[in-house]
Amino acid sequence: METTELHHAPTGLIVSIDEDYPPVRTIEDVRYICLIESTKLWGIAGPIAFNILCNYGMNSFTNIFVGHIGDLELSAIAISLNVIANFSFGFLLGMGSALETLCGQAFGAGQMNMLGIYMQRSWIILFGACIALLPLYICASPLLKLLGQEPKIADMAGKFSIQIIPQMFSLAINFPTQKFLQAQSRVGILAWIGFGGLIFHVGLLVLFIKVFDWGTSGAAAAYNVSAWGISLAQVVYIVGWCTECWKGLSLLAFKDLWDFVKLSIASAIMLCLEIWYFMTIIVLTGHLDDPIIAVGSLSICMNLNGWEGMLFIGINAAISVRVSNELGSGHPRAAKYSVIVTIVESLCIGLFFAALILATKNYFAIIFTDSKKMQEAVSRLAYLLGITMVLNSVQPVISGVAVGGGWQALVAYINLFCYYVVGLPFGFLLGYKTSLGVEGIWIGMICGTFLQTMILMLIVLKTNWNKEVEETSERMKRWMGKDDTMAPNPT
Repeated sequence: METTELHHAPTGLIVSIDEDYPPVRTIEDVRYICLIESTKLWGIAGPIAFNILCNYGMNSFTNIFVGHIGDLELSAIAISLNVIANFSFGFLLGMGSALETLCGQAFGAGQMNMLGIYMQRSWIILFGACIALLPLYICASPLLKLLGQEPKIADMAGKFSIQIIPQMFSLAINFPTQKFLQAQSRVGILAWIGFGGLIFHVGLLVLFIKVFDWGTSGAAAAYNVSAWGISLAQVVYIVGWCTECWKGLSLLAFKDLWDFVKLSIASAIMLCLEIWYFMTIIVLTGHLDDPIIAVGSLSICMNLNGWEGMLFIGINAAISVRVSNELGSGHPRAAKYSVIVTIVESLCIGLFFAALILATKNYFAIIFTDSKKMQEAVSRLAYLLGITMVLNSVQPVISGVAVGGGWQALVAYINLFCYYVVGLPFGFLLGYKTSLGVEGIWIGMICGTFLQTMILMLIVLKTNWNKEVEETSERMKRWMGKDDTMAPNPT
């Protein structure tokens, strides 16, 4: 008799890329989903984080080259970049984040031609936002003097701010093209363009400052040229290699602008409330009894926290892409599992960095200062830095989920309450009415962040992902169904 060969059952879930995950039933299913989702997550987050580090490096190298011109130039350009330019950067980045919701969901739904139209709408809106921000650059000098800045520094910072206005307008092209490419997981090209832009920027700084001796004007020229070079390189790639999603300029970009503006403003407010919250702690600390030590020690901690933040900005963008893609594709379980895997992995990373900070709390300040008094002050703040790193590992992930799901307005209200009704007043009370000083301010602000994180976690846990898919479908119909010429969903 012939024998029949038996084959072992598969060890993981069998799913097609066009189907949702089946329910998880075994530990092997958990391992399989963790592997798949981790691969997808880091395939997006890694290049984005590298691109952000390269952009961050452009500011750093500009400060380094200007610092060799003179102390006055260093202080003025640092204030211009860190206060004026960063303010507009955060606002425009938030405005552009609306595309993470819309492009991601359109891509997941197979409506490829809408990605280019959404991007063009965002270009129009962000150019309008840049025009609205012009007074901030033009009046930078008197504004800085009003805030108590030294007149010489304020005048030079104001002049530099006017010179880098073209860089601000480049962001109106840069951010929408970034989100357009991220929605399709075309993030490798962003990393390469960012790296090439950084090398190009350093070369321009050498040429304009060292060779031509143009001083701070040379630094501004290099900053403008590099920024526009990166933006235009992304556009060239889209026009030449994204033909499925880019169908050329379209008058549809001018339709339904108000709905798009509302979502863009909600995204900007959500992000800016977070950025301004952590900027405020420096302002409050500067009015304590010993501001030099207080601000210095806090700045060292925030510097380290900022470098960790670069990684989580990449994760934030990646989870936004994953959630919006899966909701647009009608895969509620895949969206849910992606969120769970990302939160767990991010928390583990945050705990690792916190443990590293606590293990080296008496030593890591040596990198920044030779002052024993400053090192001791930083050591006392190390445990707060560790807690902040843990919270900041989870919070960006949930914010990315909010962007992917289109919950920006809700998160903006939550941020406003937790940060400015709870965190700041509590920090002011502990910092100024007790002997805690800078530690009290930071503890209060940590409480605001903790409350915000817990509320968002509860919302994510209570989310009905099937309902989110339905709302995404309705949004897609509402935004695409107003034009009779729109092609039907190919899927």
